[in-house]
Amino acid sequence: MKYIISSLLLASLLQVFLWLNSDKKFISPPDADNIIESLSYAPYKKSNNKEFLSDEEIVQDLTLLKQFTNKVRLYSAEDSQRVMPAVKKLGMQAHMGLWLSPVAENNEKEIALAKSLITSYHENLASVIVGNEVLLRDDLSPEDLIVFIKDFKEFTNNVVKADRESKAKAAKEEIAKEKDRKARAAKEKAAKEKAAKEKEHKILVTTAEIWNMWLLYPDLVQEVDVINIHILPYWEKIKAENFESFFKEIYKKVADAYKNKPIFIGEFGWPSQGYNNQGSVASPENQATIIRRFLVLAKEEGFSYNLIEAFDQPWKGVDEGSVGQYWGVFDANRHQKFEMQGEVLVEPYWFTQMVVAALIGAIFTFFGLRNQHVNFLHAMTYGLAAQGISFGIVMSAVYPFVHYMNFGKWVMWGMGSILMVPLTLITLAKANELFKCTIGRRPQRLIPLDLKSNHVPFVSIHVPAYKEQPAVLEETLIALSKLNYTNYEVLVIINNTPEDYYKAPIKALCQELGSRFVYLDIECTGFKAGALNKALDFTNPQSEILAVIDADYVISPNWLIDLVPIFDDSKVALVQAPQDHRDGNESLLKTAMNAEYAGFFDIGMVERNEENAIVAHGTMLLIRLSAFNEVGKWNTDTIVEDSELGLRLFEAGYMGHYTNRRYGFGLLPDTIEAFKNQRHRWAYGAIQILKKHWQHFKPSSKTLTRAQKHHFVTGWFFWLSDALGTVTSILNIIWVPVIIFVGVTIPTIALTVPILTAFIVNVIHSFVLYRTRVKANFYHSLLGAIAAMSLQLTIFKAVFDGFVKDRLPFKRTEKGGNSKKSLENPIKNEIILSVLLIGSFIALIMTNHQRIVEVYIFSLTLLVQSIPYISAIILRMIETSSYKKA
Repeated sequence: MKYIISSLLLASLLQVFLWLNSDKKFISPPDADNIIESLSYAPYKKSNNKEFLSDEEIVQDLTLLKQFTNKVRLYSAEDSQRVMPAVKKLGMQAHMGLWLSPVAENNEKEIALAKSLITSYHENLASVIVGNEVLLRDDLSPEDLIVFIKDFKEFTNNVVKADRESKAKAAKEEIAKEKDRKARAAKEKAAKEKAAKEKEHKILVTTAEIWNMWLLYPDLVQEVDVINIHILPYWEKIKAENFESFFKEIYKKVADAYKNKPIFIGEFGWPSQGYNNQGSVASPENQATIIRRFLVLAKEEGFSYNLIEAFDQPWKGVDEGSVGQYWGVFDANRHQKFEMQGEVLVEPYWFTQMVVAALIGAIFTFFGLRNQHVNFLHAMTYGLAAQGISFGIVMSAVYPFVHYMNFGKWVMWGMGSILMVPLTLITLAKANELFKCTIGRRPQRLIPLDLKSNHVPFVSIHVPAYKEQPAVLEETLIALSKLNYTNYEVLVIINNTPEDYYKAPIKALCQELGSRFVYLDIECTGFKAGALNKALDFTNPQSEILAVIDADYVISPNWLIDLVPIFDDSKVALVQAPQDHRDGNESLLKTAMNAEYAGFFDIGMVERNEENAIVAHGTMLLIRLSAFNEVGKWNTDTIVEDSELGLRLFEAGYMGHYTNRRYGFGLLPDTIEAFKNQRHRWAYGAIQILKKHWQHFKPSSKTLTRAQKHHFVTGWFFWLSDALGTVTSILNIIWVPVIIFVGVTIPTIALTVPILTAFIVNVIHSFVLYRTRVKANFYHSLLGAIAAMSLQLTIFKAVFDGFVKDRLPFKRTEKGGNSKKSLENPIKNEIILSVLLIGSFIALIMTNHQRIVEVYIFSLTLLVQSIPYISAIILRMIETSSYKKA
């Protein structure tokens, strides 16, 4: 425990130290004035641009903005109709826009409304902007746009002139009423000064376009009062540090082209969140730095500008993806994002994130290690891994607090967060096993070779055989006849096999091998478990130990003499030796399968043995008969009766032991289909056991130790994680068309990084442990990994079946030439999924014209998710090539 506490504290302190010493929490861009010349303003509700703010809310907004600017830019006559009363009330100015489109009828309404507003509010208008980027969108031709501009120039001039004349006439009438000479002279002077000021005021008429459109259409320039250009380095894919040189270059190009025409920067800004646009990165630090540097530049150079925009507009997430929402100097809740002087805090939740991350990492460390025997190095590395994963969790958890969430984002973030729970547990379990096996304590409980005992208990060896090839079973029985142990019998249990082809040679062999070999020909229900139960009636009454092996296993003579002495400890109820295979070199397919099996028996079982939590298997298994009778014999309500029995023995308080020495060698599945059927049976059976025994895993249950609960639950989570991998693959495939064709919702970190992290940990775990524990070279490790990954869809189906289907029939694993060649392709579903995933990967890469990092990460996630299904295809290719050679 001292190592766990020390690693917990040290790793947590390291997390805190890194947070405190990070230079990314605060930035110090150059100080700028609080005064901004103009800000774009849209009077809409946060989530809906079809619903206007109330008059009171608009006044509140403009009152806030008046602390920073006296001008706002509006984008349509309809917007202006709602905003101009507040502009006038507060004595502000506006750049009033008209929203022109290809629809003539809409344009007529827009123009009519705009003219009425100009008539009413011309004193508060700095300019009229006839259309916004209509040439860029190709909504109007330059010629049509010029007609509208000329019309509004004439109209505004007439409005201003008529107003000026009306005011002059009123002033003359007022002066004429004055009878005092001095007072009249004073009023005449004041009227002249006022008239001069009003004469200076002119409503500029222009249109708004990106900078290069002005260079393309010089005739348009001749018709406007001012060149209103949009310069948005983000959309030009300019890196944040290069924005100033880019801006100066563009401004100079336009200024040099039209030396006698004034220039107004109609839009300049930078988003605080969202995806990158190639080199342009949307971030709080970039927004604060660029805006402040721009304000300094504008003051130094003396140009006029309008910043886009005043407030964030979450409703733009529907049309402009995850960037359009974040251009505001204020967020959607009207909080200023950054000050114009001094340091800028760009990670507002950093302290909470630091505390929560350190706390979660400490919890992971404590509960991940508390039931295990660890040394300091193992505990410390695990503690660091736990802190790293907790950092990723808080980064994902804070996402909804710094982003505007729409339905699609909530779906993705929710899916990712749910997915993160099992992936985190599995990744930590894999990391724990990796550290334990490489830098942790050496195994202590493996059965030693030098066990001796004066007691030689009677062992009843049971060999169930259902339609087993006679030559295979004969080899097994001959090996059993050569055991060095002296006190045993062999029950050959031929069950539900009517054909003499399978029975006659075996019956003859049993007679030949002598009285130790008992030939049983039985009919039963309950598959293998039913046959084993029926054989108990024929077991020698002197038996103290049951031994079970599969019909294809050739046993070492020392099996019993080496392992039986451990039963001198009355608490020992089962002893398990590993499975291995003698036909691993028969073909490349079998080499791959054999490598895959070896990992479990040389890694997982060794570590489970340290905590008295091994999984009992139906071959190479020794069981104390009295304990077996106590817990209720073989159960026929699961198809993994051996593993279920082992768990019952642990629940009864007994111990189990494991040796990783090979005492027997069986046969591998003949085909991929047989390989998949066997794994389906194991995974399906595991879910059956989970459903049957779940109450024993509750914290309040005392039947199992915490270490045993940990290992069994972790083992089940491994099955569930493979199943979850298929589910997330399908969900991600469904999401790809949304990204490509709608383009509004790019997957969040919660939906991509955990999958990639889990994959990386799995690769490291597999190759490092195969090298250190299995002693496999890279070639065999790779084959084992391919075989393991190829089973993902099979495990998904097994887990699904386990939760929705009860009592599926037992499917035997075809071995030793028993299998029949199937006409159906056993991996057709894997082919479909791999094609969809790879196709989705290619489609996203090809359509990611803006080189959005999040899209690349999601694409990589899809490619990683295709690897299990590609592995199945590779294994199938290996199998078919073996057929051709045969």
